[in-house]
Amino acid sequence: MINETILLFIMIGIGGTIALDIWALLIFKLLGQPGTNWAMVGRWIGHMKSGQFIQPNLAHSAKIPGELAIGWIAHYIIGITFALLLYIFFGEQWIQQSAILPPLIIAWISIAAPFFIMMPGMGAGIAGAKLPTPTIAKIKSVAGHTVFGLGMFITSQAFNSSVM
Repeated sequence: MINETILLFIMIGIGGTIALDIWALLIFKLLGQPGTNWAMVGRWIGHMKSGQFIQPNLAHSAKIPGELAIGWIAHYIIGITFALLLYIFFGEQWIQQSAILPPLIIAWISIAAPFFIMMPGMGAGIAGAKLPTPTIAKIKSVAGHTVFGLGMFITSQAFNSSVM
């Protein structure tokens, strides 16, 4: 059975991920900048089972059944995983301390995942170097991950105040 602390950190990861999704929607509505295409992430992950970890041209690779669902589920599992890393490295005491820096540190470190794993694996190069606007991709990643960290902090505080 999952203990209450682990469940709390799972909820913190979900909260941070929801904050990121709201941010992506706002950026799209206000600036016309599309967010991550979770179907493409699902397609990339789906091709891994056949040993294809790098897709030079993901948009032209074969579709994977359920790729959109796979992408969204992976997105939330990754958010939860980073929240669990927050627990591993900073413990639960940071919630009572109302410290904003620990979730931001985890969020900023997590930028390495899209820059060095996801983007190259999906054919966009390191840190999106092969994209038409790599600087925009980098700014969106840094901003989005910062929002994720803030979302984890806000979620932790919401749970902390409801418990107290």
